[in-house]
Amino acid sequence: MTSDIEGRQSASQSLHDRPQHMQYDTSGAANTGVRVEVPAGTVVLAATPIGNVGDASARLVALLERADIVAAEDTRRLYDLANRLGVHVGGKVIAYHDHNERNKADGLLDSVEEGATVLVVSDAGMPTINDPGLAIVRRAIERGLPVTCAPGPSAVLDALALSGLPTDRFCYEGFVPRKHAERMQRLRSLRAEQRTMVFYETPHRIAETMPDLLGEFGPDRRMALCRELTKDYEQIRRGTIAQIKQSVDDDPPRGEIVLVIEGASDDEARDSAPSALSVEDLAVLSIDRAREDGLRIKDAIAQVVQEHPLPDGSLANRKQVYSTVLDMRS
Repeated sequence: MTSDIEGRQSASQSLHDRPQHMQYDTSGAANTGVRVEVPAGTVVLAATPIGNVGDASARLVALLERADIVAAEDTRRLYDLANRLGVHVGGKVIAYHDHNERNKADGLLDSVEEGATVLVVSDAGMPTINDPGLAIVRRAIERGLPVTCAPGPSAVLDALALSGLPTDRFCYEGFVPRKHAERMQRLRSLRAEQRTMVFYETPHRIAETMPDLLGEFGPDRRMALCRELTKDYEQIRRGTIAQIKQSVDDDPPRGEIVLVIEGASDDEARDSAPSALSVEDLAVLSIDRAREDGLRIKDAIAQVVQEHPLPDGSLANRKQVYSTVLDMRS
C-alpha cells in the first residue's frame, strides 16, 4: 500500500476540483486485489469490527486511509483499530460522540458541501445503531447532501443469525432499560410482540434483567444469550428463559451481551395484549376484587392496576383509581 494517492492535490487546492471518486488499490494491505472507490463530497457511515479485527472490510481500510475527515466516537479506539489494521489515518480526526454530534453535524456537512469525504465510525459496529451518526444523517438529508454506507459487522444481526430463532420478522429494542420500573414498563409493552426481539445488555445488569424477563415472558419462551461475539471467547447460550436465567445464576457471563428472545405465539399475543380499561373500569374491578377477596381497597387497586397495564406498558395512576372509587362509593 502506498502512503499517499498518486496525484493528490495540495491542501490549498479547492476540494471542489477533486474528481467525483478517488480510486484506491487495496491489494497491498487487505490482499483483496480489488479497487475501492472513496466518494468525494459524501458522508460515509462505515461499520467497524465488533471484536475480530479480521472482519474489517477492504472499504473500511481504504476509507480510513483516504477520507478527508474521520468523525470517530472515540479517537483513541480509532487509532488502536488503525494500528491493528496497519493503516495510516490520512485525514483530520475529530471526536464525534453522543454529547456533541448535533453541534458538530453542520460543520462536518459544510466540509462535505465543499467536496470532502467525511467518514463516520463508532467504537464497534454500524454508526446510528445504538451509536452516534443519526444527527449527521438527518441533517445531510435535510440539506440534500449524499450519504452512503460501507456495511459490515453488526452484533444485532450476528446474534440473530446464531440464535436459532425465527429471523423473518424481528425488532431491535436497544439496551434493556437500567431502572427497574422503566425496564418493567418496556417488557410489559412487549408481552404481545410476535417478532423475535433483540436487546443489548451489560454483564453487571444481566442478573437483574433475567428475573424480569422470566416474570414478563414466562419460563418457557425460547431465547439466546450471546456474548463476546466474534472474539476468542464467543459463547451462545440457547434454551428457555428459565434455563438461561439459571445459567446466569450459576455462571455469570462476562463481556458484551446480546439477548435474542422468541416472540409471542398467537395464543400468548391474545392473552397478553394490553387492555385499555378506563379509570372507571379499573375502579369497578377494584371494588369487586376487594369485596370478593376481603382486601383493603388500596390493595385491591394495586393488584388490578398491575394486571391491566396500558398499551404502552405503563400502569394507570393508582391515586386516580382510588379517587374514582371514593366518588362511586359516595
